Amino acid sequence: MIYFDNSSTTITKPREVTDAVAYALNNFGNAGRSSYDAALLANREIFNTRSEIARLIGLDDPLNVAFTSSSTESLNLVIGGLVRKEDSVITTVTEHNSVLRPLYLAGCDLNIIDCDNNGNLLLDSLEKLLVKPPAKFLVCTHGSNVTGNLTDVHKLYGFCKSNDITMILDISQTFGTAPVHIDMADIFCFTGHKSLFGPQGTGGVIVKGSFDFSIVKSGGTGVNSFDALHSKDMPDIFEAGTLNGHGIYGLQKGVSFINQTGIDKIHATELQLLQTFYNGVRNLDRVKIYGDFSDENRLPVISMNVDGLASSELAERLWTDYGIATRAGSHCAPLLHKRFGTVGLGMVRFSFSYFNTEAEIQKGVSAIRDIIRETE
Repeated sequence: MIYFDNSSTTITKPREVTDAVAYALNNFGNAGRSSYDAALLANREIFNTRSEIARLIGLDDPLNVAFTSSSTESLNLVIGGLVRKEDSVITTVTEHNSVLRPLYLAGCDLNIIDCDNNGNLLLDSLEKLLVKPPAKFLVCTHGSNVTGNLTDVHKLYGFCKSNDITMILDISQTFGTAPVHIDMADIFCFTGHKSLFGPQGTGGVIVKGSFDFSIVKSGGTGVNSFDALHSKDMPDIFEAGTLNGHGIYGLQKGVSFINQTGIDKIHATELQLLQTFYNGVRNLDRVKIYGDFSDENRLPVISMNVDGLASSELAERLWTDYGIATRAGSHCAPLLHKRFGTVGLGMVRFSFSYFNTEAEIQKGVSAIRDIIRETE
């Protein structure tokens, strides 16, 4: 298999990730619940994972990293814990449903930043979104899972700080593949199984400063058991119940690999693979590519269509005839597909990883050329 669906989940991971999960399954007790060796071991390694993540994002206090099952759970907990029906919230047309649906559920007043024909957000319209009542939150993705375009988060965060707006950043697609810094937002929601190379079922919330979260999820934490209500302190506010210690230990090894390898090296390697693929397909007849490739600082993602083929048919041919795994469809980003007019058509997304090779990229380009020739 040639695997080009890394924006969905990474399959090829550092060997130490799988070794860590296997070790934890046989050696970890329930973290924070007792003082015997297996429980203390789990507790220490979960804290070490917080420390590795804090190091990657430049956070001083590892206890401001809380673990969840995914970025979807993180966004639900953060949005559900902060946003009220009477609030005015800014978001963007590029968002995943893991942002949009919790916002719709909150029933808040939504103001959506549009994009141009290349998927670049129209940030010059920001001042127009300071409606009555004044915007209280801005929730957005750091990088589009459809176009691969990166959001100008520094401009957005500057706008938020100038207008007393809390910025919540979805870093599902960028954390581990592009530089992410603690000075980019107030609250970050991440997943572990994509570019952090961790197992599925891992993710979390990173908080800078303190916020009055409402309790959305409550239960046991191993501390303050006689209190009627769940603790609102980080990280307990988001960590009701037994943590996925086995997965978190695997995540630690994925993040450690990134910290040791260097995010700049990983990002440069993935962008080189992307550029090779883009150069190979951009001038092919019938190929339509979505996104802005004039900016070299982007995600290693390219979405396309071949005129005359449904996206599902193209993806099926790639898999059946060439063993190339991609992602066809709407990518859980309904507003962006509406903007591009691809609701019925969808797109085929190729997303690359540090562990892909130039040879695989060339095979992918050749496959697209063959399919175009065969369907003329």
